[in-house]
Amino acid sequence: MADRYLSFTGTAPGRFLTRRLGLPQPAALERGSLTGGLLHLTAGKTDLDLAPVLARTGRPRDEDGRPAAVVLDATGVRDVDSLAEVHAALHPVVRSVAASGRVVVLGAPLDPADHHQAAVQQALEGFTRSLGKEIGRGRTVNLVRLTDAPAAESTLRFLLSPASAYVTGQVIGVGATTQGAAPDDWDLPLAGRTALVTGAARGIGAAVAETLAGQGAQVVVLDVPQAEREAREAAERLGGTALALDITAADAGERIAAALPGGLDVLIHNAGITRDRRLVNMPADRWGSVLDVNLASVLRTTDALLAAGAVNRGGRIVATASIAGLAGNAGQTNYGASKAGIVGLVRSLAPRALAEHGVTVNAVAPGFIETKMTAAVPLFIREAGRRMNSLAQGGLPVDVAETTAWLAHPASGAVNGQVVRVCGQSLLGA
Repeated sequence: MADRYLSFTGTAPGRFLTRRLGLPQPAALERGSLTGGLLHLTAGKTDLDLAPVLARTGRPRDEDGRPAAVVLDATGVRDVDSLAEVHAALHPVVRSVAASGRVVVLGAPLDPADHHQAAVQQALEGFTRSLGKEIGRGRTVNLVRLTDAPAAESTLRFLLSPASAYVTGQVIGVGATTQGAAPDDWDLPLAGRTALVTGAARGIGAAVAETLAGQGAQVVVLDVPQAEREAREAAERLGGTALALDITAADAGERIAAALPGGLDVLIHNAGITRDRRLVNMPADRWGSVLDVNLASVLRTTDALLAAGAVNRGGRIVATASIAGLAGNAGQTNYGASKAGIVGLVRSLAPRALAEHGVTVNAVAPGFIETKMTAAVPLFIREAGRRMNSLAQGGLPVDVAETTAWLAHPASGAVNGQVVRVCGQSLLGA
């Protein structure tokens, strides 16, 4: 369903009226290309050699125009005095960042042996999230904690590109070493890789499958037998294959492994259902079905595929959480529990999966995404969902898909155990 309010505020009468009434004024997000250069700033004394990585993003150095992207290296901020340099660096330039532009602040991991460093580096999170809520005009602000610039290249490319249009106010940790090499072709990073997407016949799953295929992956479209026709049509359109399978079956993992003798490089857990009702009115079957599809099936199939060695070394597992699992949502105790469970899975399994299998495990947590499901939500609830975020609009399935593709990237091996919200910095749980 079209966002008519967003369209209206893009007109002269709409801008005038909403400004006079103090209503949200969302800016149409740029998902195609960003026009403008990159401004590289520093705060504190840094040893990070960013120049080669930033040069490879393809964005020219900004000289005197309106930058489309600003990268502030604050990894060297270790005390309150050097924290003031963050203000000094960004204060003069924030207003000049182009509409739909990007601000990326780089921080260091918190040092447990230096509480002054830990305090000011933690301060960067509050700074980044606050700036994301006030910067406006479709611009995004994110914080990346890193120690090694090359290991963060895929993350910086993503956050500085139009692909991250609905990702803002996030804190992303990047490890010191990368597991996996940079691709030969950054436009087709998944060439030669096999990716399986569950629940891929429609909605967000279909968008994820399409995005992965567009980046070169051989996609397996998995959905329930009732959606087999749609799954086959999607697979044919993408040059992939379809697999009709109930993901809640006890032997689903074994059947997936048998269907893919060459193994998987990318496993996307997207399948999910809702059965909303307040707890006092929720029968056991509505509770159990949501937990089985959204959480138990993910646990069973992941365990089975890893045990069978069906996820190849250098592989990526990306599960779908939700802001409902992070912040809760009335009428969704079952759904919120299942999606919070995904977060627990990621945080526990990620270090072991990397150490034992050479596989990373991450999650995306969508907020209000414009789908057929949200189009059926009552008008006022739908409008609240759209406006209650820093970008004052709903996201698109492609926003979730692009974020998933970044986590599935072969050069994203240093990104592990992360839960990235694709929610426009929703006020829920913020």
